[in-house]
Amino acid sequence: MSLSVGILGATGYTGAELLRILYLHPQARIVYCSSRQYNGKALADVLTFFRGSLDIPLEEFDEETVRNRCDIVFSCLPHGASMEFVAGIAPFVKVVDLSADFRLRDVSVYRAWYQEHSCPELLGKAVYGLCEIYRDLIRHAGLVANPGCYPTSVLLPLVPLLREGLIDKDGIVVDSKSGVSGAGRGLSLRSHICEVGESFSAYKVGRSHRHIPEIEQELAMAAGAPVTIEFTPHLVPMSRGMLSTIYVGTTADEAELKGCLERFYLGSPFVSVVDEPPSTKDVRGTNRCLIFVAKHPSRPRATIVSVIDNLTKGASGQAVQCMNLMFGLEETLGLDSLPLYP
Repeated sequence: MSLSVGILGATGYTGAELLRILYLHPQARIVYCSSRQYNGKALADVLTFFRGSLDIPLEEFDEETVRNRCDIVFSCLPHGASMEFVAGIAPFVKVVDLSADFRLRDVSVYRAWYQEHSCPELLGKAVYGLCEIYRDLIRHAGLVANPGCYPTSVLLPLVPLLREGLIDKDGIVVDSKSGVSGAGRGLSLRSHICEVGESFSAYKVGRSHRHIPEIEQELAMAAGAPVTIEFTPHLVPMSRGMLSTIYVGTTADEAELKGCLERFYLGSPFVSVVDEPPSTKDVRGTNRCLIFVAKHPSRPRATIVSVIDNLTKGASGQAVQCMNLMFGLEETLGLDSLPLYP
């Protein structure tokens, strides 16, 4: 099988990461790339590290061209913009959307956190693309909503424990740190090296981060009841990587918690439970998630540490994993890489 692949918004960080992964994917052929900002230019003139490797033009978006040329399209367009493009192509080709436009099942929640939704009828058709949790649904999906990076790092350790009733659904505290690439490729003071270098800061403190409803939606599905979390994101002066430290109430001991996660992810090649606290360099450039659990015997709370690469397992790698499932390919195809070191 050879899949013809298109990428909308190919010149951002998630688009570039998709290109990096798909270039080496044995069953993928990149046939279409679009960019509103660089329409008409050559991809390698914008992303110069692809010179000599990917000689492909950046084209204007055209529904008919996409339908005729692509088996699957990855949309790396911004929140609010992606839905307009996806609506016209989703009935004809498979789509993995990397924005937030199809992650929330309730249109009123999307409206409250983002804007009016122009195609709410597609929300009920989209499958949430957390592969290890919704693997069977993704296999039969035509439209997949790729999870956010923060949610991926939080949901992978918590969903199995909530399903088994081993942790309290109340009082969950999440402290997450992300590399600056999570802010996107657009220029802003927030991502300027003089602003973020040699510094470490929290942002959107309180209940204002847009990933909160996505996380709570999926945790509620796992718990069978509403879940409210305390979530604080932080910006770390590194290019890529994400570490979430999660505090949960539990009467289970450490061995029970680890055993639950190990059983749940048996057969999931990208998620591992480890015996020492992991660091972001352990997963840099890979589709892996490492989870560490610690609990003092006399205390009713446990600490969980989860690490991913925010651009790979937190975005583009997970999107390719979804593609593999959607087309009946080996789940690890094109993704079984070692961490970048140093």
